[in-house]
Amino acid sequence: MRKNLAFFVFLWGLVFQAQKAGYYQQSVKYTMNIDVDVRKFTYKGEQAIVYKNNSPDELDIIYFHLYWNAFQPHSIMDQEIQNRGKNSDSRLNIGGVSRLSSLLPSERGIQDIKEIRQNGREVKYEIQGTIMKVFLRKAIRPGTSTALSMKWESQIPVQIRRSGRNNAEGIALTMTQWYPKIAEYDYDGWAVFDYISREFHAPFADFDVRISIDKDYIIGAGGTLKNPDEVRGYKTDAKIRYDQNNKVTWHWTAENILDFAWAADPGYIVERFRVPRGSEIFYVYKVSDKTAFWALSKDYITRFFLLMNSKYGAYAYPTYSFIQGGDGGMEYGRCSMILGEAKSLERLVRLMVHEGVHSWFQQMLATNESMRAWMDEGFTTYTQDFIMNILFPPRSSRPNPFVGILTSYQLFVLSGAEQPAGLLADTYDSAKQYNMASYVKGALYLVELGYIMGEEKLSEVLKEYFTDWKMKHPTDRDFMNIAQKISGMDLKWFHHYWINTTKTIDYSIRNVVYTDKETFVTLERKGGIPMPIDLVAVTKDKKHLMYSIPIQLTRKAKERDTYGSFKILPVWSSSCKQYTLSLPLSKNQLDVLLIDPSQRLADISPEDNRWEVK
Repeated sequence: MRKNLAFFVFLWGLVFQAQKAGYYQQSVKYTMNIDVDVRKFTYKGEQAIVYKNNSPDELDIIYFHLYWNAFQPHSIMDQEIQNRGKNSDSRLNIGGVSRLSSLLPSERGIQDIKEIRQNGREVKYEIQGTIMKVFLRKAIRPGTSTALSMKWESQIPVQIRRSGRNNAEGIALTMTQWYPKIAEYDYDGWAVFDYISREFHAPFADFDVRISIDKDYIIGAGGTLKNPDEVRGYKTDAKIRYDQNNKVTWHWTAENILDFAWAADPGYIVERFRVPRGSEIFYVYKVSDKTAFWALSKDYITRFFLLMNSKYGAYAYPTYSFIQGGDGGMEYGRCSMILGEAKSLERLVRLMVHEGVHSWFQQMLATNESMRAWMDEGFTTYTQDFIMNILFPPRSSRPNPFVGILTSYQLFVLSGAEQPAGLLADTYDSAKQYNMASYVKGALYLVELGYIMGEEKLSEVLKEYFTDWKMKHPTDRDFMNIAQKISGMDLKWFHHYWINTTKTIDYSIRNVVYTDKETFVTLERKGGIPMPIDLVAVTKDKKHLMYSIPIQLTRKAKERDTYGSFKILPVWSSSCKQYTLSLPLSKNQLDVLLIDPSQRLADISPEDNRWEVK
């Protein structure tokens, strides 16, 4: 009996350890009532929250984000802007002076917490800038839930960064990151980075939100409108139901999203169309000469959703809204806030495509973008360029749609200002360094993987990544696990070099020696990152002989690529700076040698990758 009991305890211990080491994610349900005063730019809020602890840890503290507290003089955001001066985001400073430092009391963002209760009993809390720490009366054990309730009052800031009132395009209210929001808790602990202007992280949550606002306003939001018959804009035969204060209550719901965002303006119109066999798309914007391209963009956005559904996997939600209201563009649950005015149709579509792609890379594949912005912005930029190349084919033929970001990267590296892509999003010395590391180098991460393993394998990787991790919180290790499994290659070396260092790729054709029957070509690695090499020999009669030189670090050569068939040559050791191969061509037969004919290799000095026979 004792032996059986001991064995049972041993097994239970193994199961517990496996559960503890396994994946989990927390669960949140918000029920909100919001009363907006559009004249004073304030609102009163109440919310009831059900928080389920799916972690193996007992929690006696819960953290909330109070993002709008950043929009005040002397906030951490203000201090960081002043420290960086002109190197900070241009939207946040004027002549290097923080815009936050001169905000009047009536212009500031305020989230004034009135009370918090757990299971009906008041709890203590302390506010640390944009973070609120709540001390629970009763700890939340693994696998159990707790009920929280909260009352607060907010002042809506002038729009400086994403949120706020009266933006440059005249939108009255842009309500993003606007409510006290529970922070994410995962294997890395609480995600409680102060808001300095850039990225976010949150648990998936369900929302039931009622917003009482002046009857003349129309709301666009990332959710399902439950009472379209009672509000303006969504049904032509709606019977507006307003109260004695001339306010209308809008009722929205959304399930399994990262946040609930909305915007409101009396001048909005609402247009809708449906993606074939897919979701309903809403446009919420103000009609003017400067927003004329919205009407022309619908076919492009329909094709965008069809392409994304095919390339990665189906968009998971019933609706998506593009809402005029941003200071550029920013993705949220089931919607994006974007600048509505555009100088061309292509510019508007590019912005919509970029923010729309974030529905895959951030909203459904919900990485911690504060820690790994390159997985969010980089994968999105890669896909944006891929999609735009289809929607707006280039006038001149080019090998791939990523030549532009390759050129940007090469020029920036030569400036000497590059910082590693693996830094936390808010720790870059300048906005330009952040943009290059996250958007450009993050996109080139996928471009280089396509070069290393072949485009077909990369497509398989991206599809399986979405299939395995949609509606979850993947990390770079999860992505790398899939990439290595599908390619059969060891790719950890590339991941480390590209994300954690500023080492570069730089190859050259060092020397060419001819005999009567052969040509001996010596290649040289001048940069710090070893890479496999694609080489093409173009003959005088215009034949293209393709060769692929693997490196031993991958432990396997790529099998095929969409840029042509090739012959696999012997392995190039990463410890050797030079590599010599022989071609069955005489000088009279050979015309040109070229490293990387597809122009995917992020070589910082490609001018020595070409050799012409004189």
